[in-house]
Amino acid sequence: MIRTSRATRAEAGKALRRKLPRSAHARWAAPADRPDPVTLLEEAARSLDPRLVPIRHARMARSAFFFLRGAGAVMTCDLASTPTTGLRAQLCGDAHLNNFGILATPERLEVFDVNDFDETLRGPWEWDVKRLAASIAVAGRDNGFSRPDIHRGIRRAVRTYREAMERYSTMRFLDIWYDHLDRRRIAEHVDRLTRREVAVDMRRARRRTSLRAFPKLARSVGNEFRIRDDPPLIFHDRRGGASAESAPLFARYVRSLPEERRTLLDRYRVVDVARKVVGVGSVGTACFVVLLMGDPDLEDPLFLQVKEARASVLEPYVGPSPYSNHAERVVTGQRLIQEASDVFLGFSRLGTRDVYVRQLRDMKFSPDVTVATPRSLAGKAALCGATLARAHARTGDAAAIAGYLGSRPIFEEAIVQFADAYADQTVRDYRAFLRAIRSGRLPVGRAA
Repeated sequence: MIRTSRATRAEAGKALRRKLPRSAHARWAAPADRPDPVTLLEEAARSLDPRLVPIRHARMARSAFFFLRGAGAVMTCDLASTPTTGLRAQLCGDAHLNNFGILATPERLEVFDVNDFDETLRGPWEWDVKRLAASIAVAGRDNGFSRPDIHRGIRRAVRTYREAMERYSTMRFLDIWYDHLDRRRIAEHVDRLTRREVAVDMRRARRRTSLRAFPKLARSVGNEFRIRDDPPLIFHDRRGGASAESAPLFARYVRSLPEERRTLLDRYRVVDVARKVVGVGSVGTACFVVLLMGDPDLEDPLFLQVKEARASVLEPYVGPSPYSNHAERVVTGQRLIQEASDVFLGFSRLGTRDVYVRQLRDMKFSPDVTVATPRSLAGKAALCGATLARAHARTGDAAAIAGYLGSRPIFEEAIVQFADAYADQTVRDYRAFLRAIRSGRLPVGRAA
């Protein structure tokens, strides 16, 4: 709870520079006792569905950027060895470029926001910034960008974060909470070309709905509809005990929703459930797509995604979650960070697994950074920096963080150096990962 004045908190943040100079964030050198990254990935895979682990590895093998996406546990372990100010906020926990994009508020307003919260937990605000910066560096290298272009993108992200945090440090708490990156606010951070690209992304997001997805994902069988199989990515799991339509799961999920959302959901009925492989780091966890149908006189589908929530990769370093159900941790973190969350966002339990539920298609879109230009990558990086600043300002002390960052570009230049060094580390780890695949140590399958 914040009790002291804004000036006092800003001065306390500034005083932290004596303990930890901003330039100190530039350092990255692997500790002598750094765990083997391949071993960490093997340990993570032991609790995953063995049928899907080869797909996970194949997706990670596509490039160093895809490897970075799937190796969140590796980078978090590394970040734990880097210096921090001690100031904390609710973290995304996996703030790489692909975990930001367009989504819709309940009022159907398109905004730019964080869209992944599997690792969310309170922790050092610097870790989100460094994860974002490293992902810009690795993505830029994969795309063949020059070093100056890559550095420009990192600077844009961190400068926007610093400037946005300074702005939030002067705002009322309620105004911070209501703030969001809509078309008008996006225009404040990016140039005309990027604004046009974001407008295209928003049009794409508007087309990503359950109704639009219905013909592709479902088929008519007699008088009912069923989800189309597309193995190994979508399939009906015939193994017993893993059905996402079990009555206890759905009953617990419904109880996690506000009363008005329960009333809305009660108008729909579950007609089919199938396993669905999603993402990179999530491949191998228990993920389902649920088809519900509403008004019988209309084509009225609703696709829900049921996704397993496991212990955050942050927990060994920042302490355990305050929630006994990791899905509740994910849902609460999302509500804390996002401007407006999915109306059907809730949580439950499937046997011994914690799971959260959200709409599968709800006007969400994240552009493919593998085909980005240097200019568009820098534009998205700026939006990601602004988004992280708002997330951290909602749940941390904006005045103290802004006081620490100051008005000069010292911190962003340090993060440019860190991102460069950590991109080198990621490439080394990625090569070790590929060697483990070639030697047969890690299984690999179809990546689609």
